[in-house]
Amino acid sequence: MIPLSILDLARIREGSTAREALDNARDVAVHAERWGYKRIWVAEHHNMPGIASAATSIVITHIAEGTKTIRVGAGGIMLPNHSPYIIAEQFGTLAHLFPGRIDLGLGRAPGTDQLTLRAIRRPPEAAERFPQDVLELQAYFREAEEGQRIQAVPAAGTHVPLWILGSSNFGAVLAAELGLPYSFASHFAPDYLLPALALYRSRFKPSGQLDRPYAMVGVNIVAAETDEEARRLFTTQQMSFTNIFRGARGLSQPPIDDIETYWTEVEKAQVQRMLARSIVGSPATVKAGMQALVEETGADELIIVSDVFDHRKRLRSFELIAEAWFG
Repeated sequence: MIPLSILDLARIREGSTAREALDNARDVAVHAERWGYKRIWVAEHHNMPGIASAATSIVITHIAEGTKTIRVGAGGIMLPNHSPYIIAEQFGTLAHLFPGRIDLGLGRAPGTDQLTLRAIRRPPEAAERFPQDVLELQAYFREAEEGQRIQAVPAAGTHVPLWILGSSNFGAVLAAELGLPYSFASHFAPDYLLPALALYRSRFKPSGQLDRPYAMVGVNIVAAETDEEARRLFTTQQMSFTNIFRGARGLSQPPIDDIETYWTEVEKAQVQRMLARSIVGSPATVKAGMQALVEETGADELIIVSDVFDHRKRLRSFELIAEAWFG
C-alpha cells in the first residue's frame, strides 16, 4: 500500500479558539504517527477567520515538538508572499531542530485576497518570479561555497526537501523541469488532476533530489462507522465550500442533517464540482474509493483532508482510514 499523509487545515470551530485549533492539529499528528501516517502538513492562509495556520513555520514547530517520527511540513508556503532568503532561514532552522523530518511544499497562489496581499507588502506580479524564487531558495539549502558572501544561516547544507504544489498544469511542468516531487490539490481543484499528472510524468527530468517522478494526490476523505454518519459529518466541509461562494468565509460549523436545506441548486453544483474527488463513507466504502483513486491516478502517496467538526470524530475518521488502508 502506498503511504498516507495528512493535510491539517487548523480549522477554528464555532465555539472554540485558535489555540484549540493549533493544539488539535498537534494532537492529530500525535495520533497519526501511531497509526502509520507518513507526514502531516499545514498550509499558509491569510485573513481567513476559520484557519489558524497563517504563521506556518511556527505551527510546524508546535506540531513537530509534540511528535517524534512523523514528517512535518508546509503544504504549502506561498512563496510569492515572501523573500526566499527568509523562508530558507526559517526552514533551515526547523531542519536543525527536527533533523530529517521537515518538508517544504511551495505554492504560487497568494493564499488570500488581493486586499490582504497589499497588506503583506508583496506585489501581485511577484507570482511571475515563482520559478526563479524556487531556484534561489533551493540554492540556500545547499552547502555554502568558499567565499560565498550571502548565506541563509543556518540553512546551508540542510538540503530541506522541496515540493511543488499545484492545482493546474503550471506547477506540474515546473516540478517536472526541476525534478521535484509534485502534490496536486485535487481536494479542491479536481478538474486538472489527470492532465497535470500526465504532464508531470512525461516531462520529468531527474535531479539531485529525485531520480523519478513522485506524485502525491490530495483528497478529502471522511470516514465513520456507517456511510450515513460519514455523509452527515461531511456537511461541515460542504457548508464551508458553500460559504466560499457566498463570500462569507467563517468558522467551521457543526454538521447538519440535510445539506439540501443549506445551499441553492447553483451553489450545490459549484460545491459538488470542487469536491468531486471526495471519498465519504464507512471503512469499506473509503477503502474502495481510495483503491479506485490510486488505480486511476497512479499516485505514489495520498495526502488526506478530513474536515470533521468534532475533534474526537475527526481523530476517529483518520483512524478508520488508516485501519481500512493498512489493515
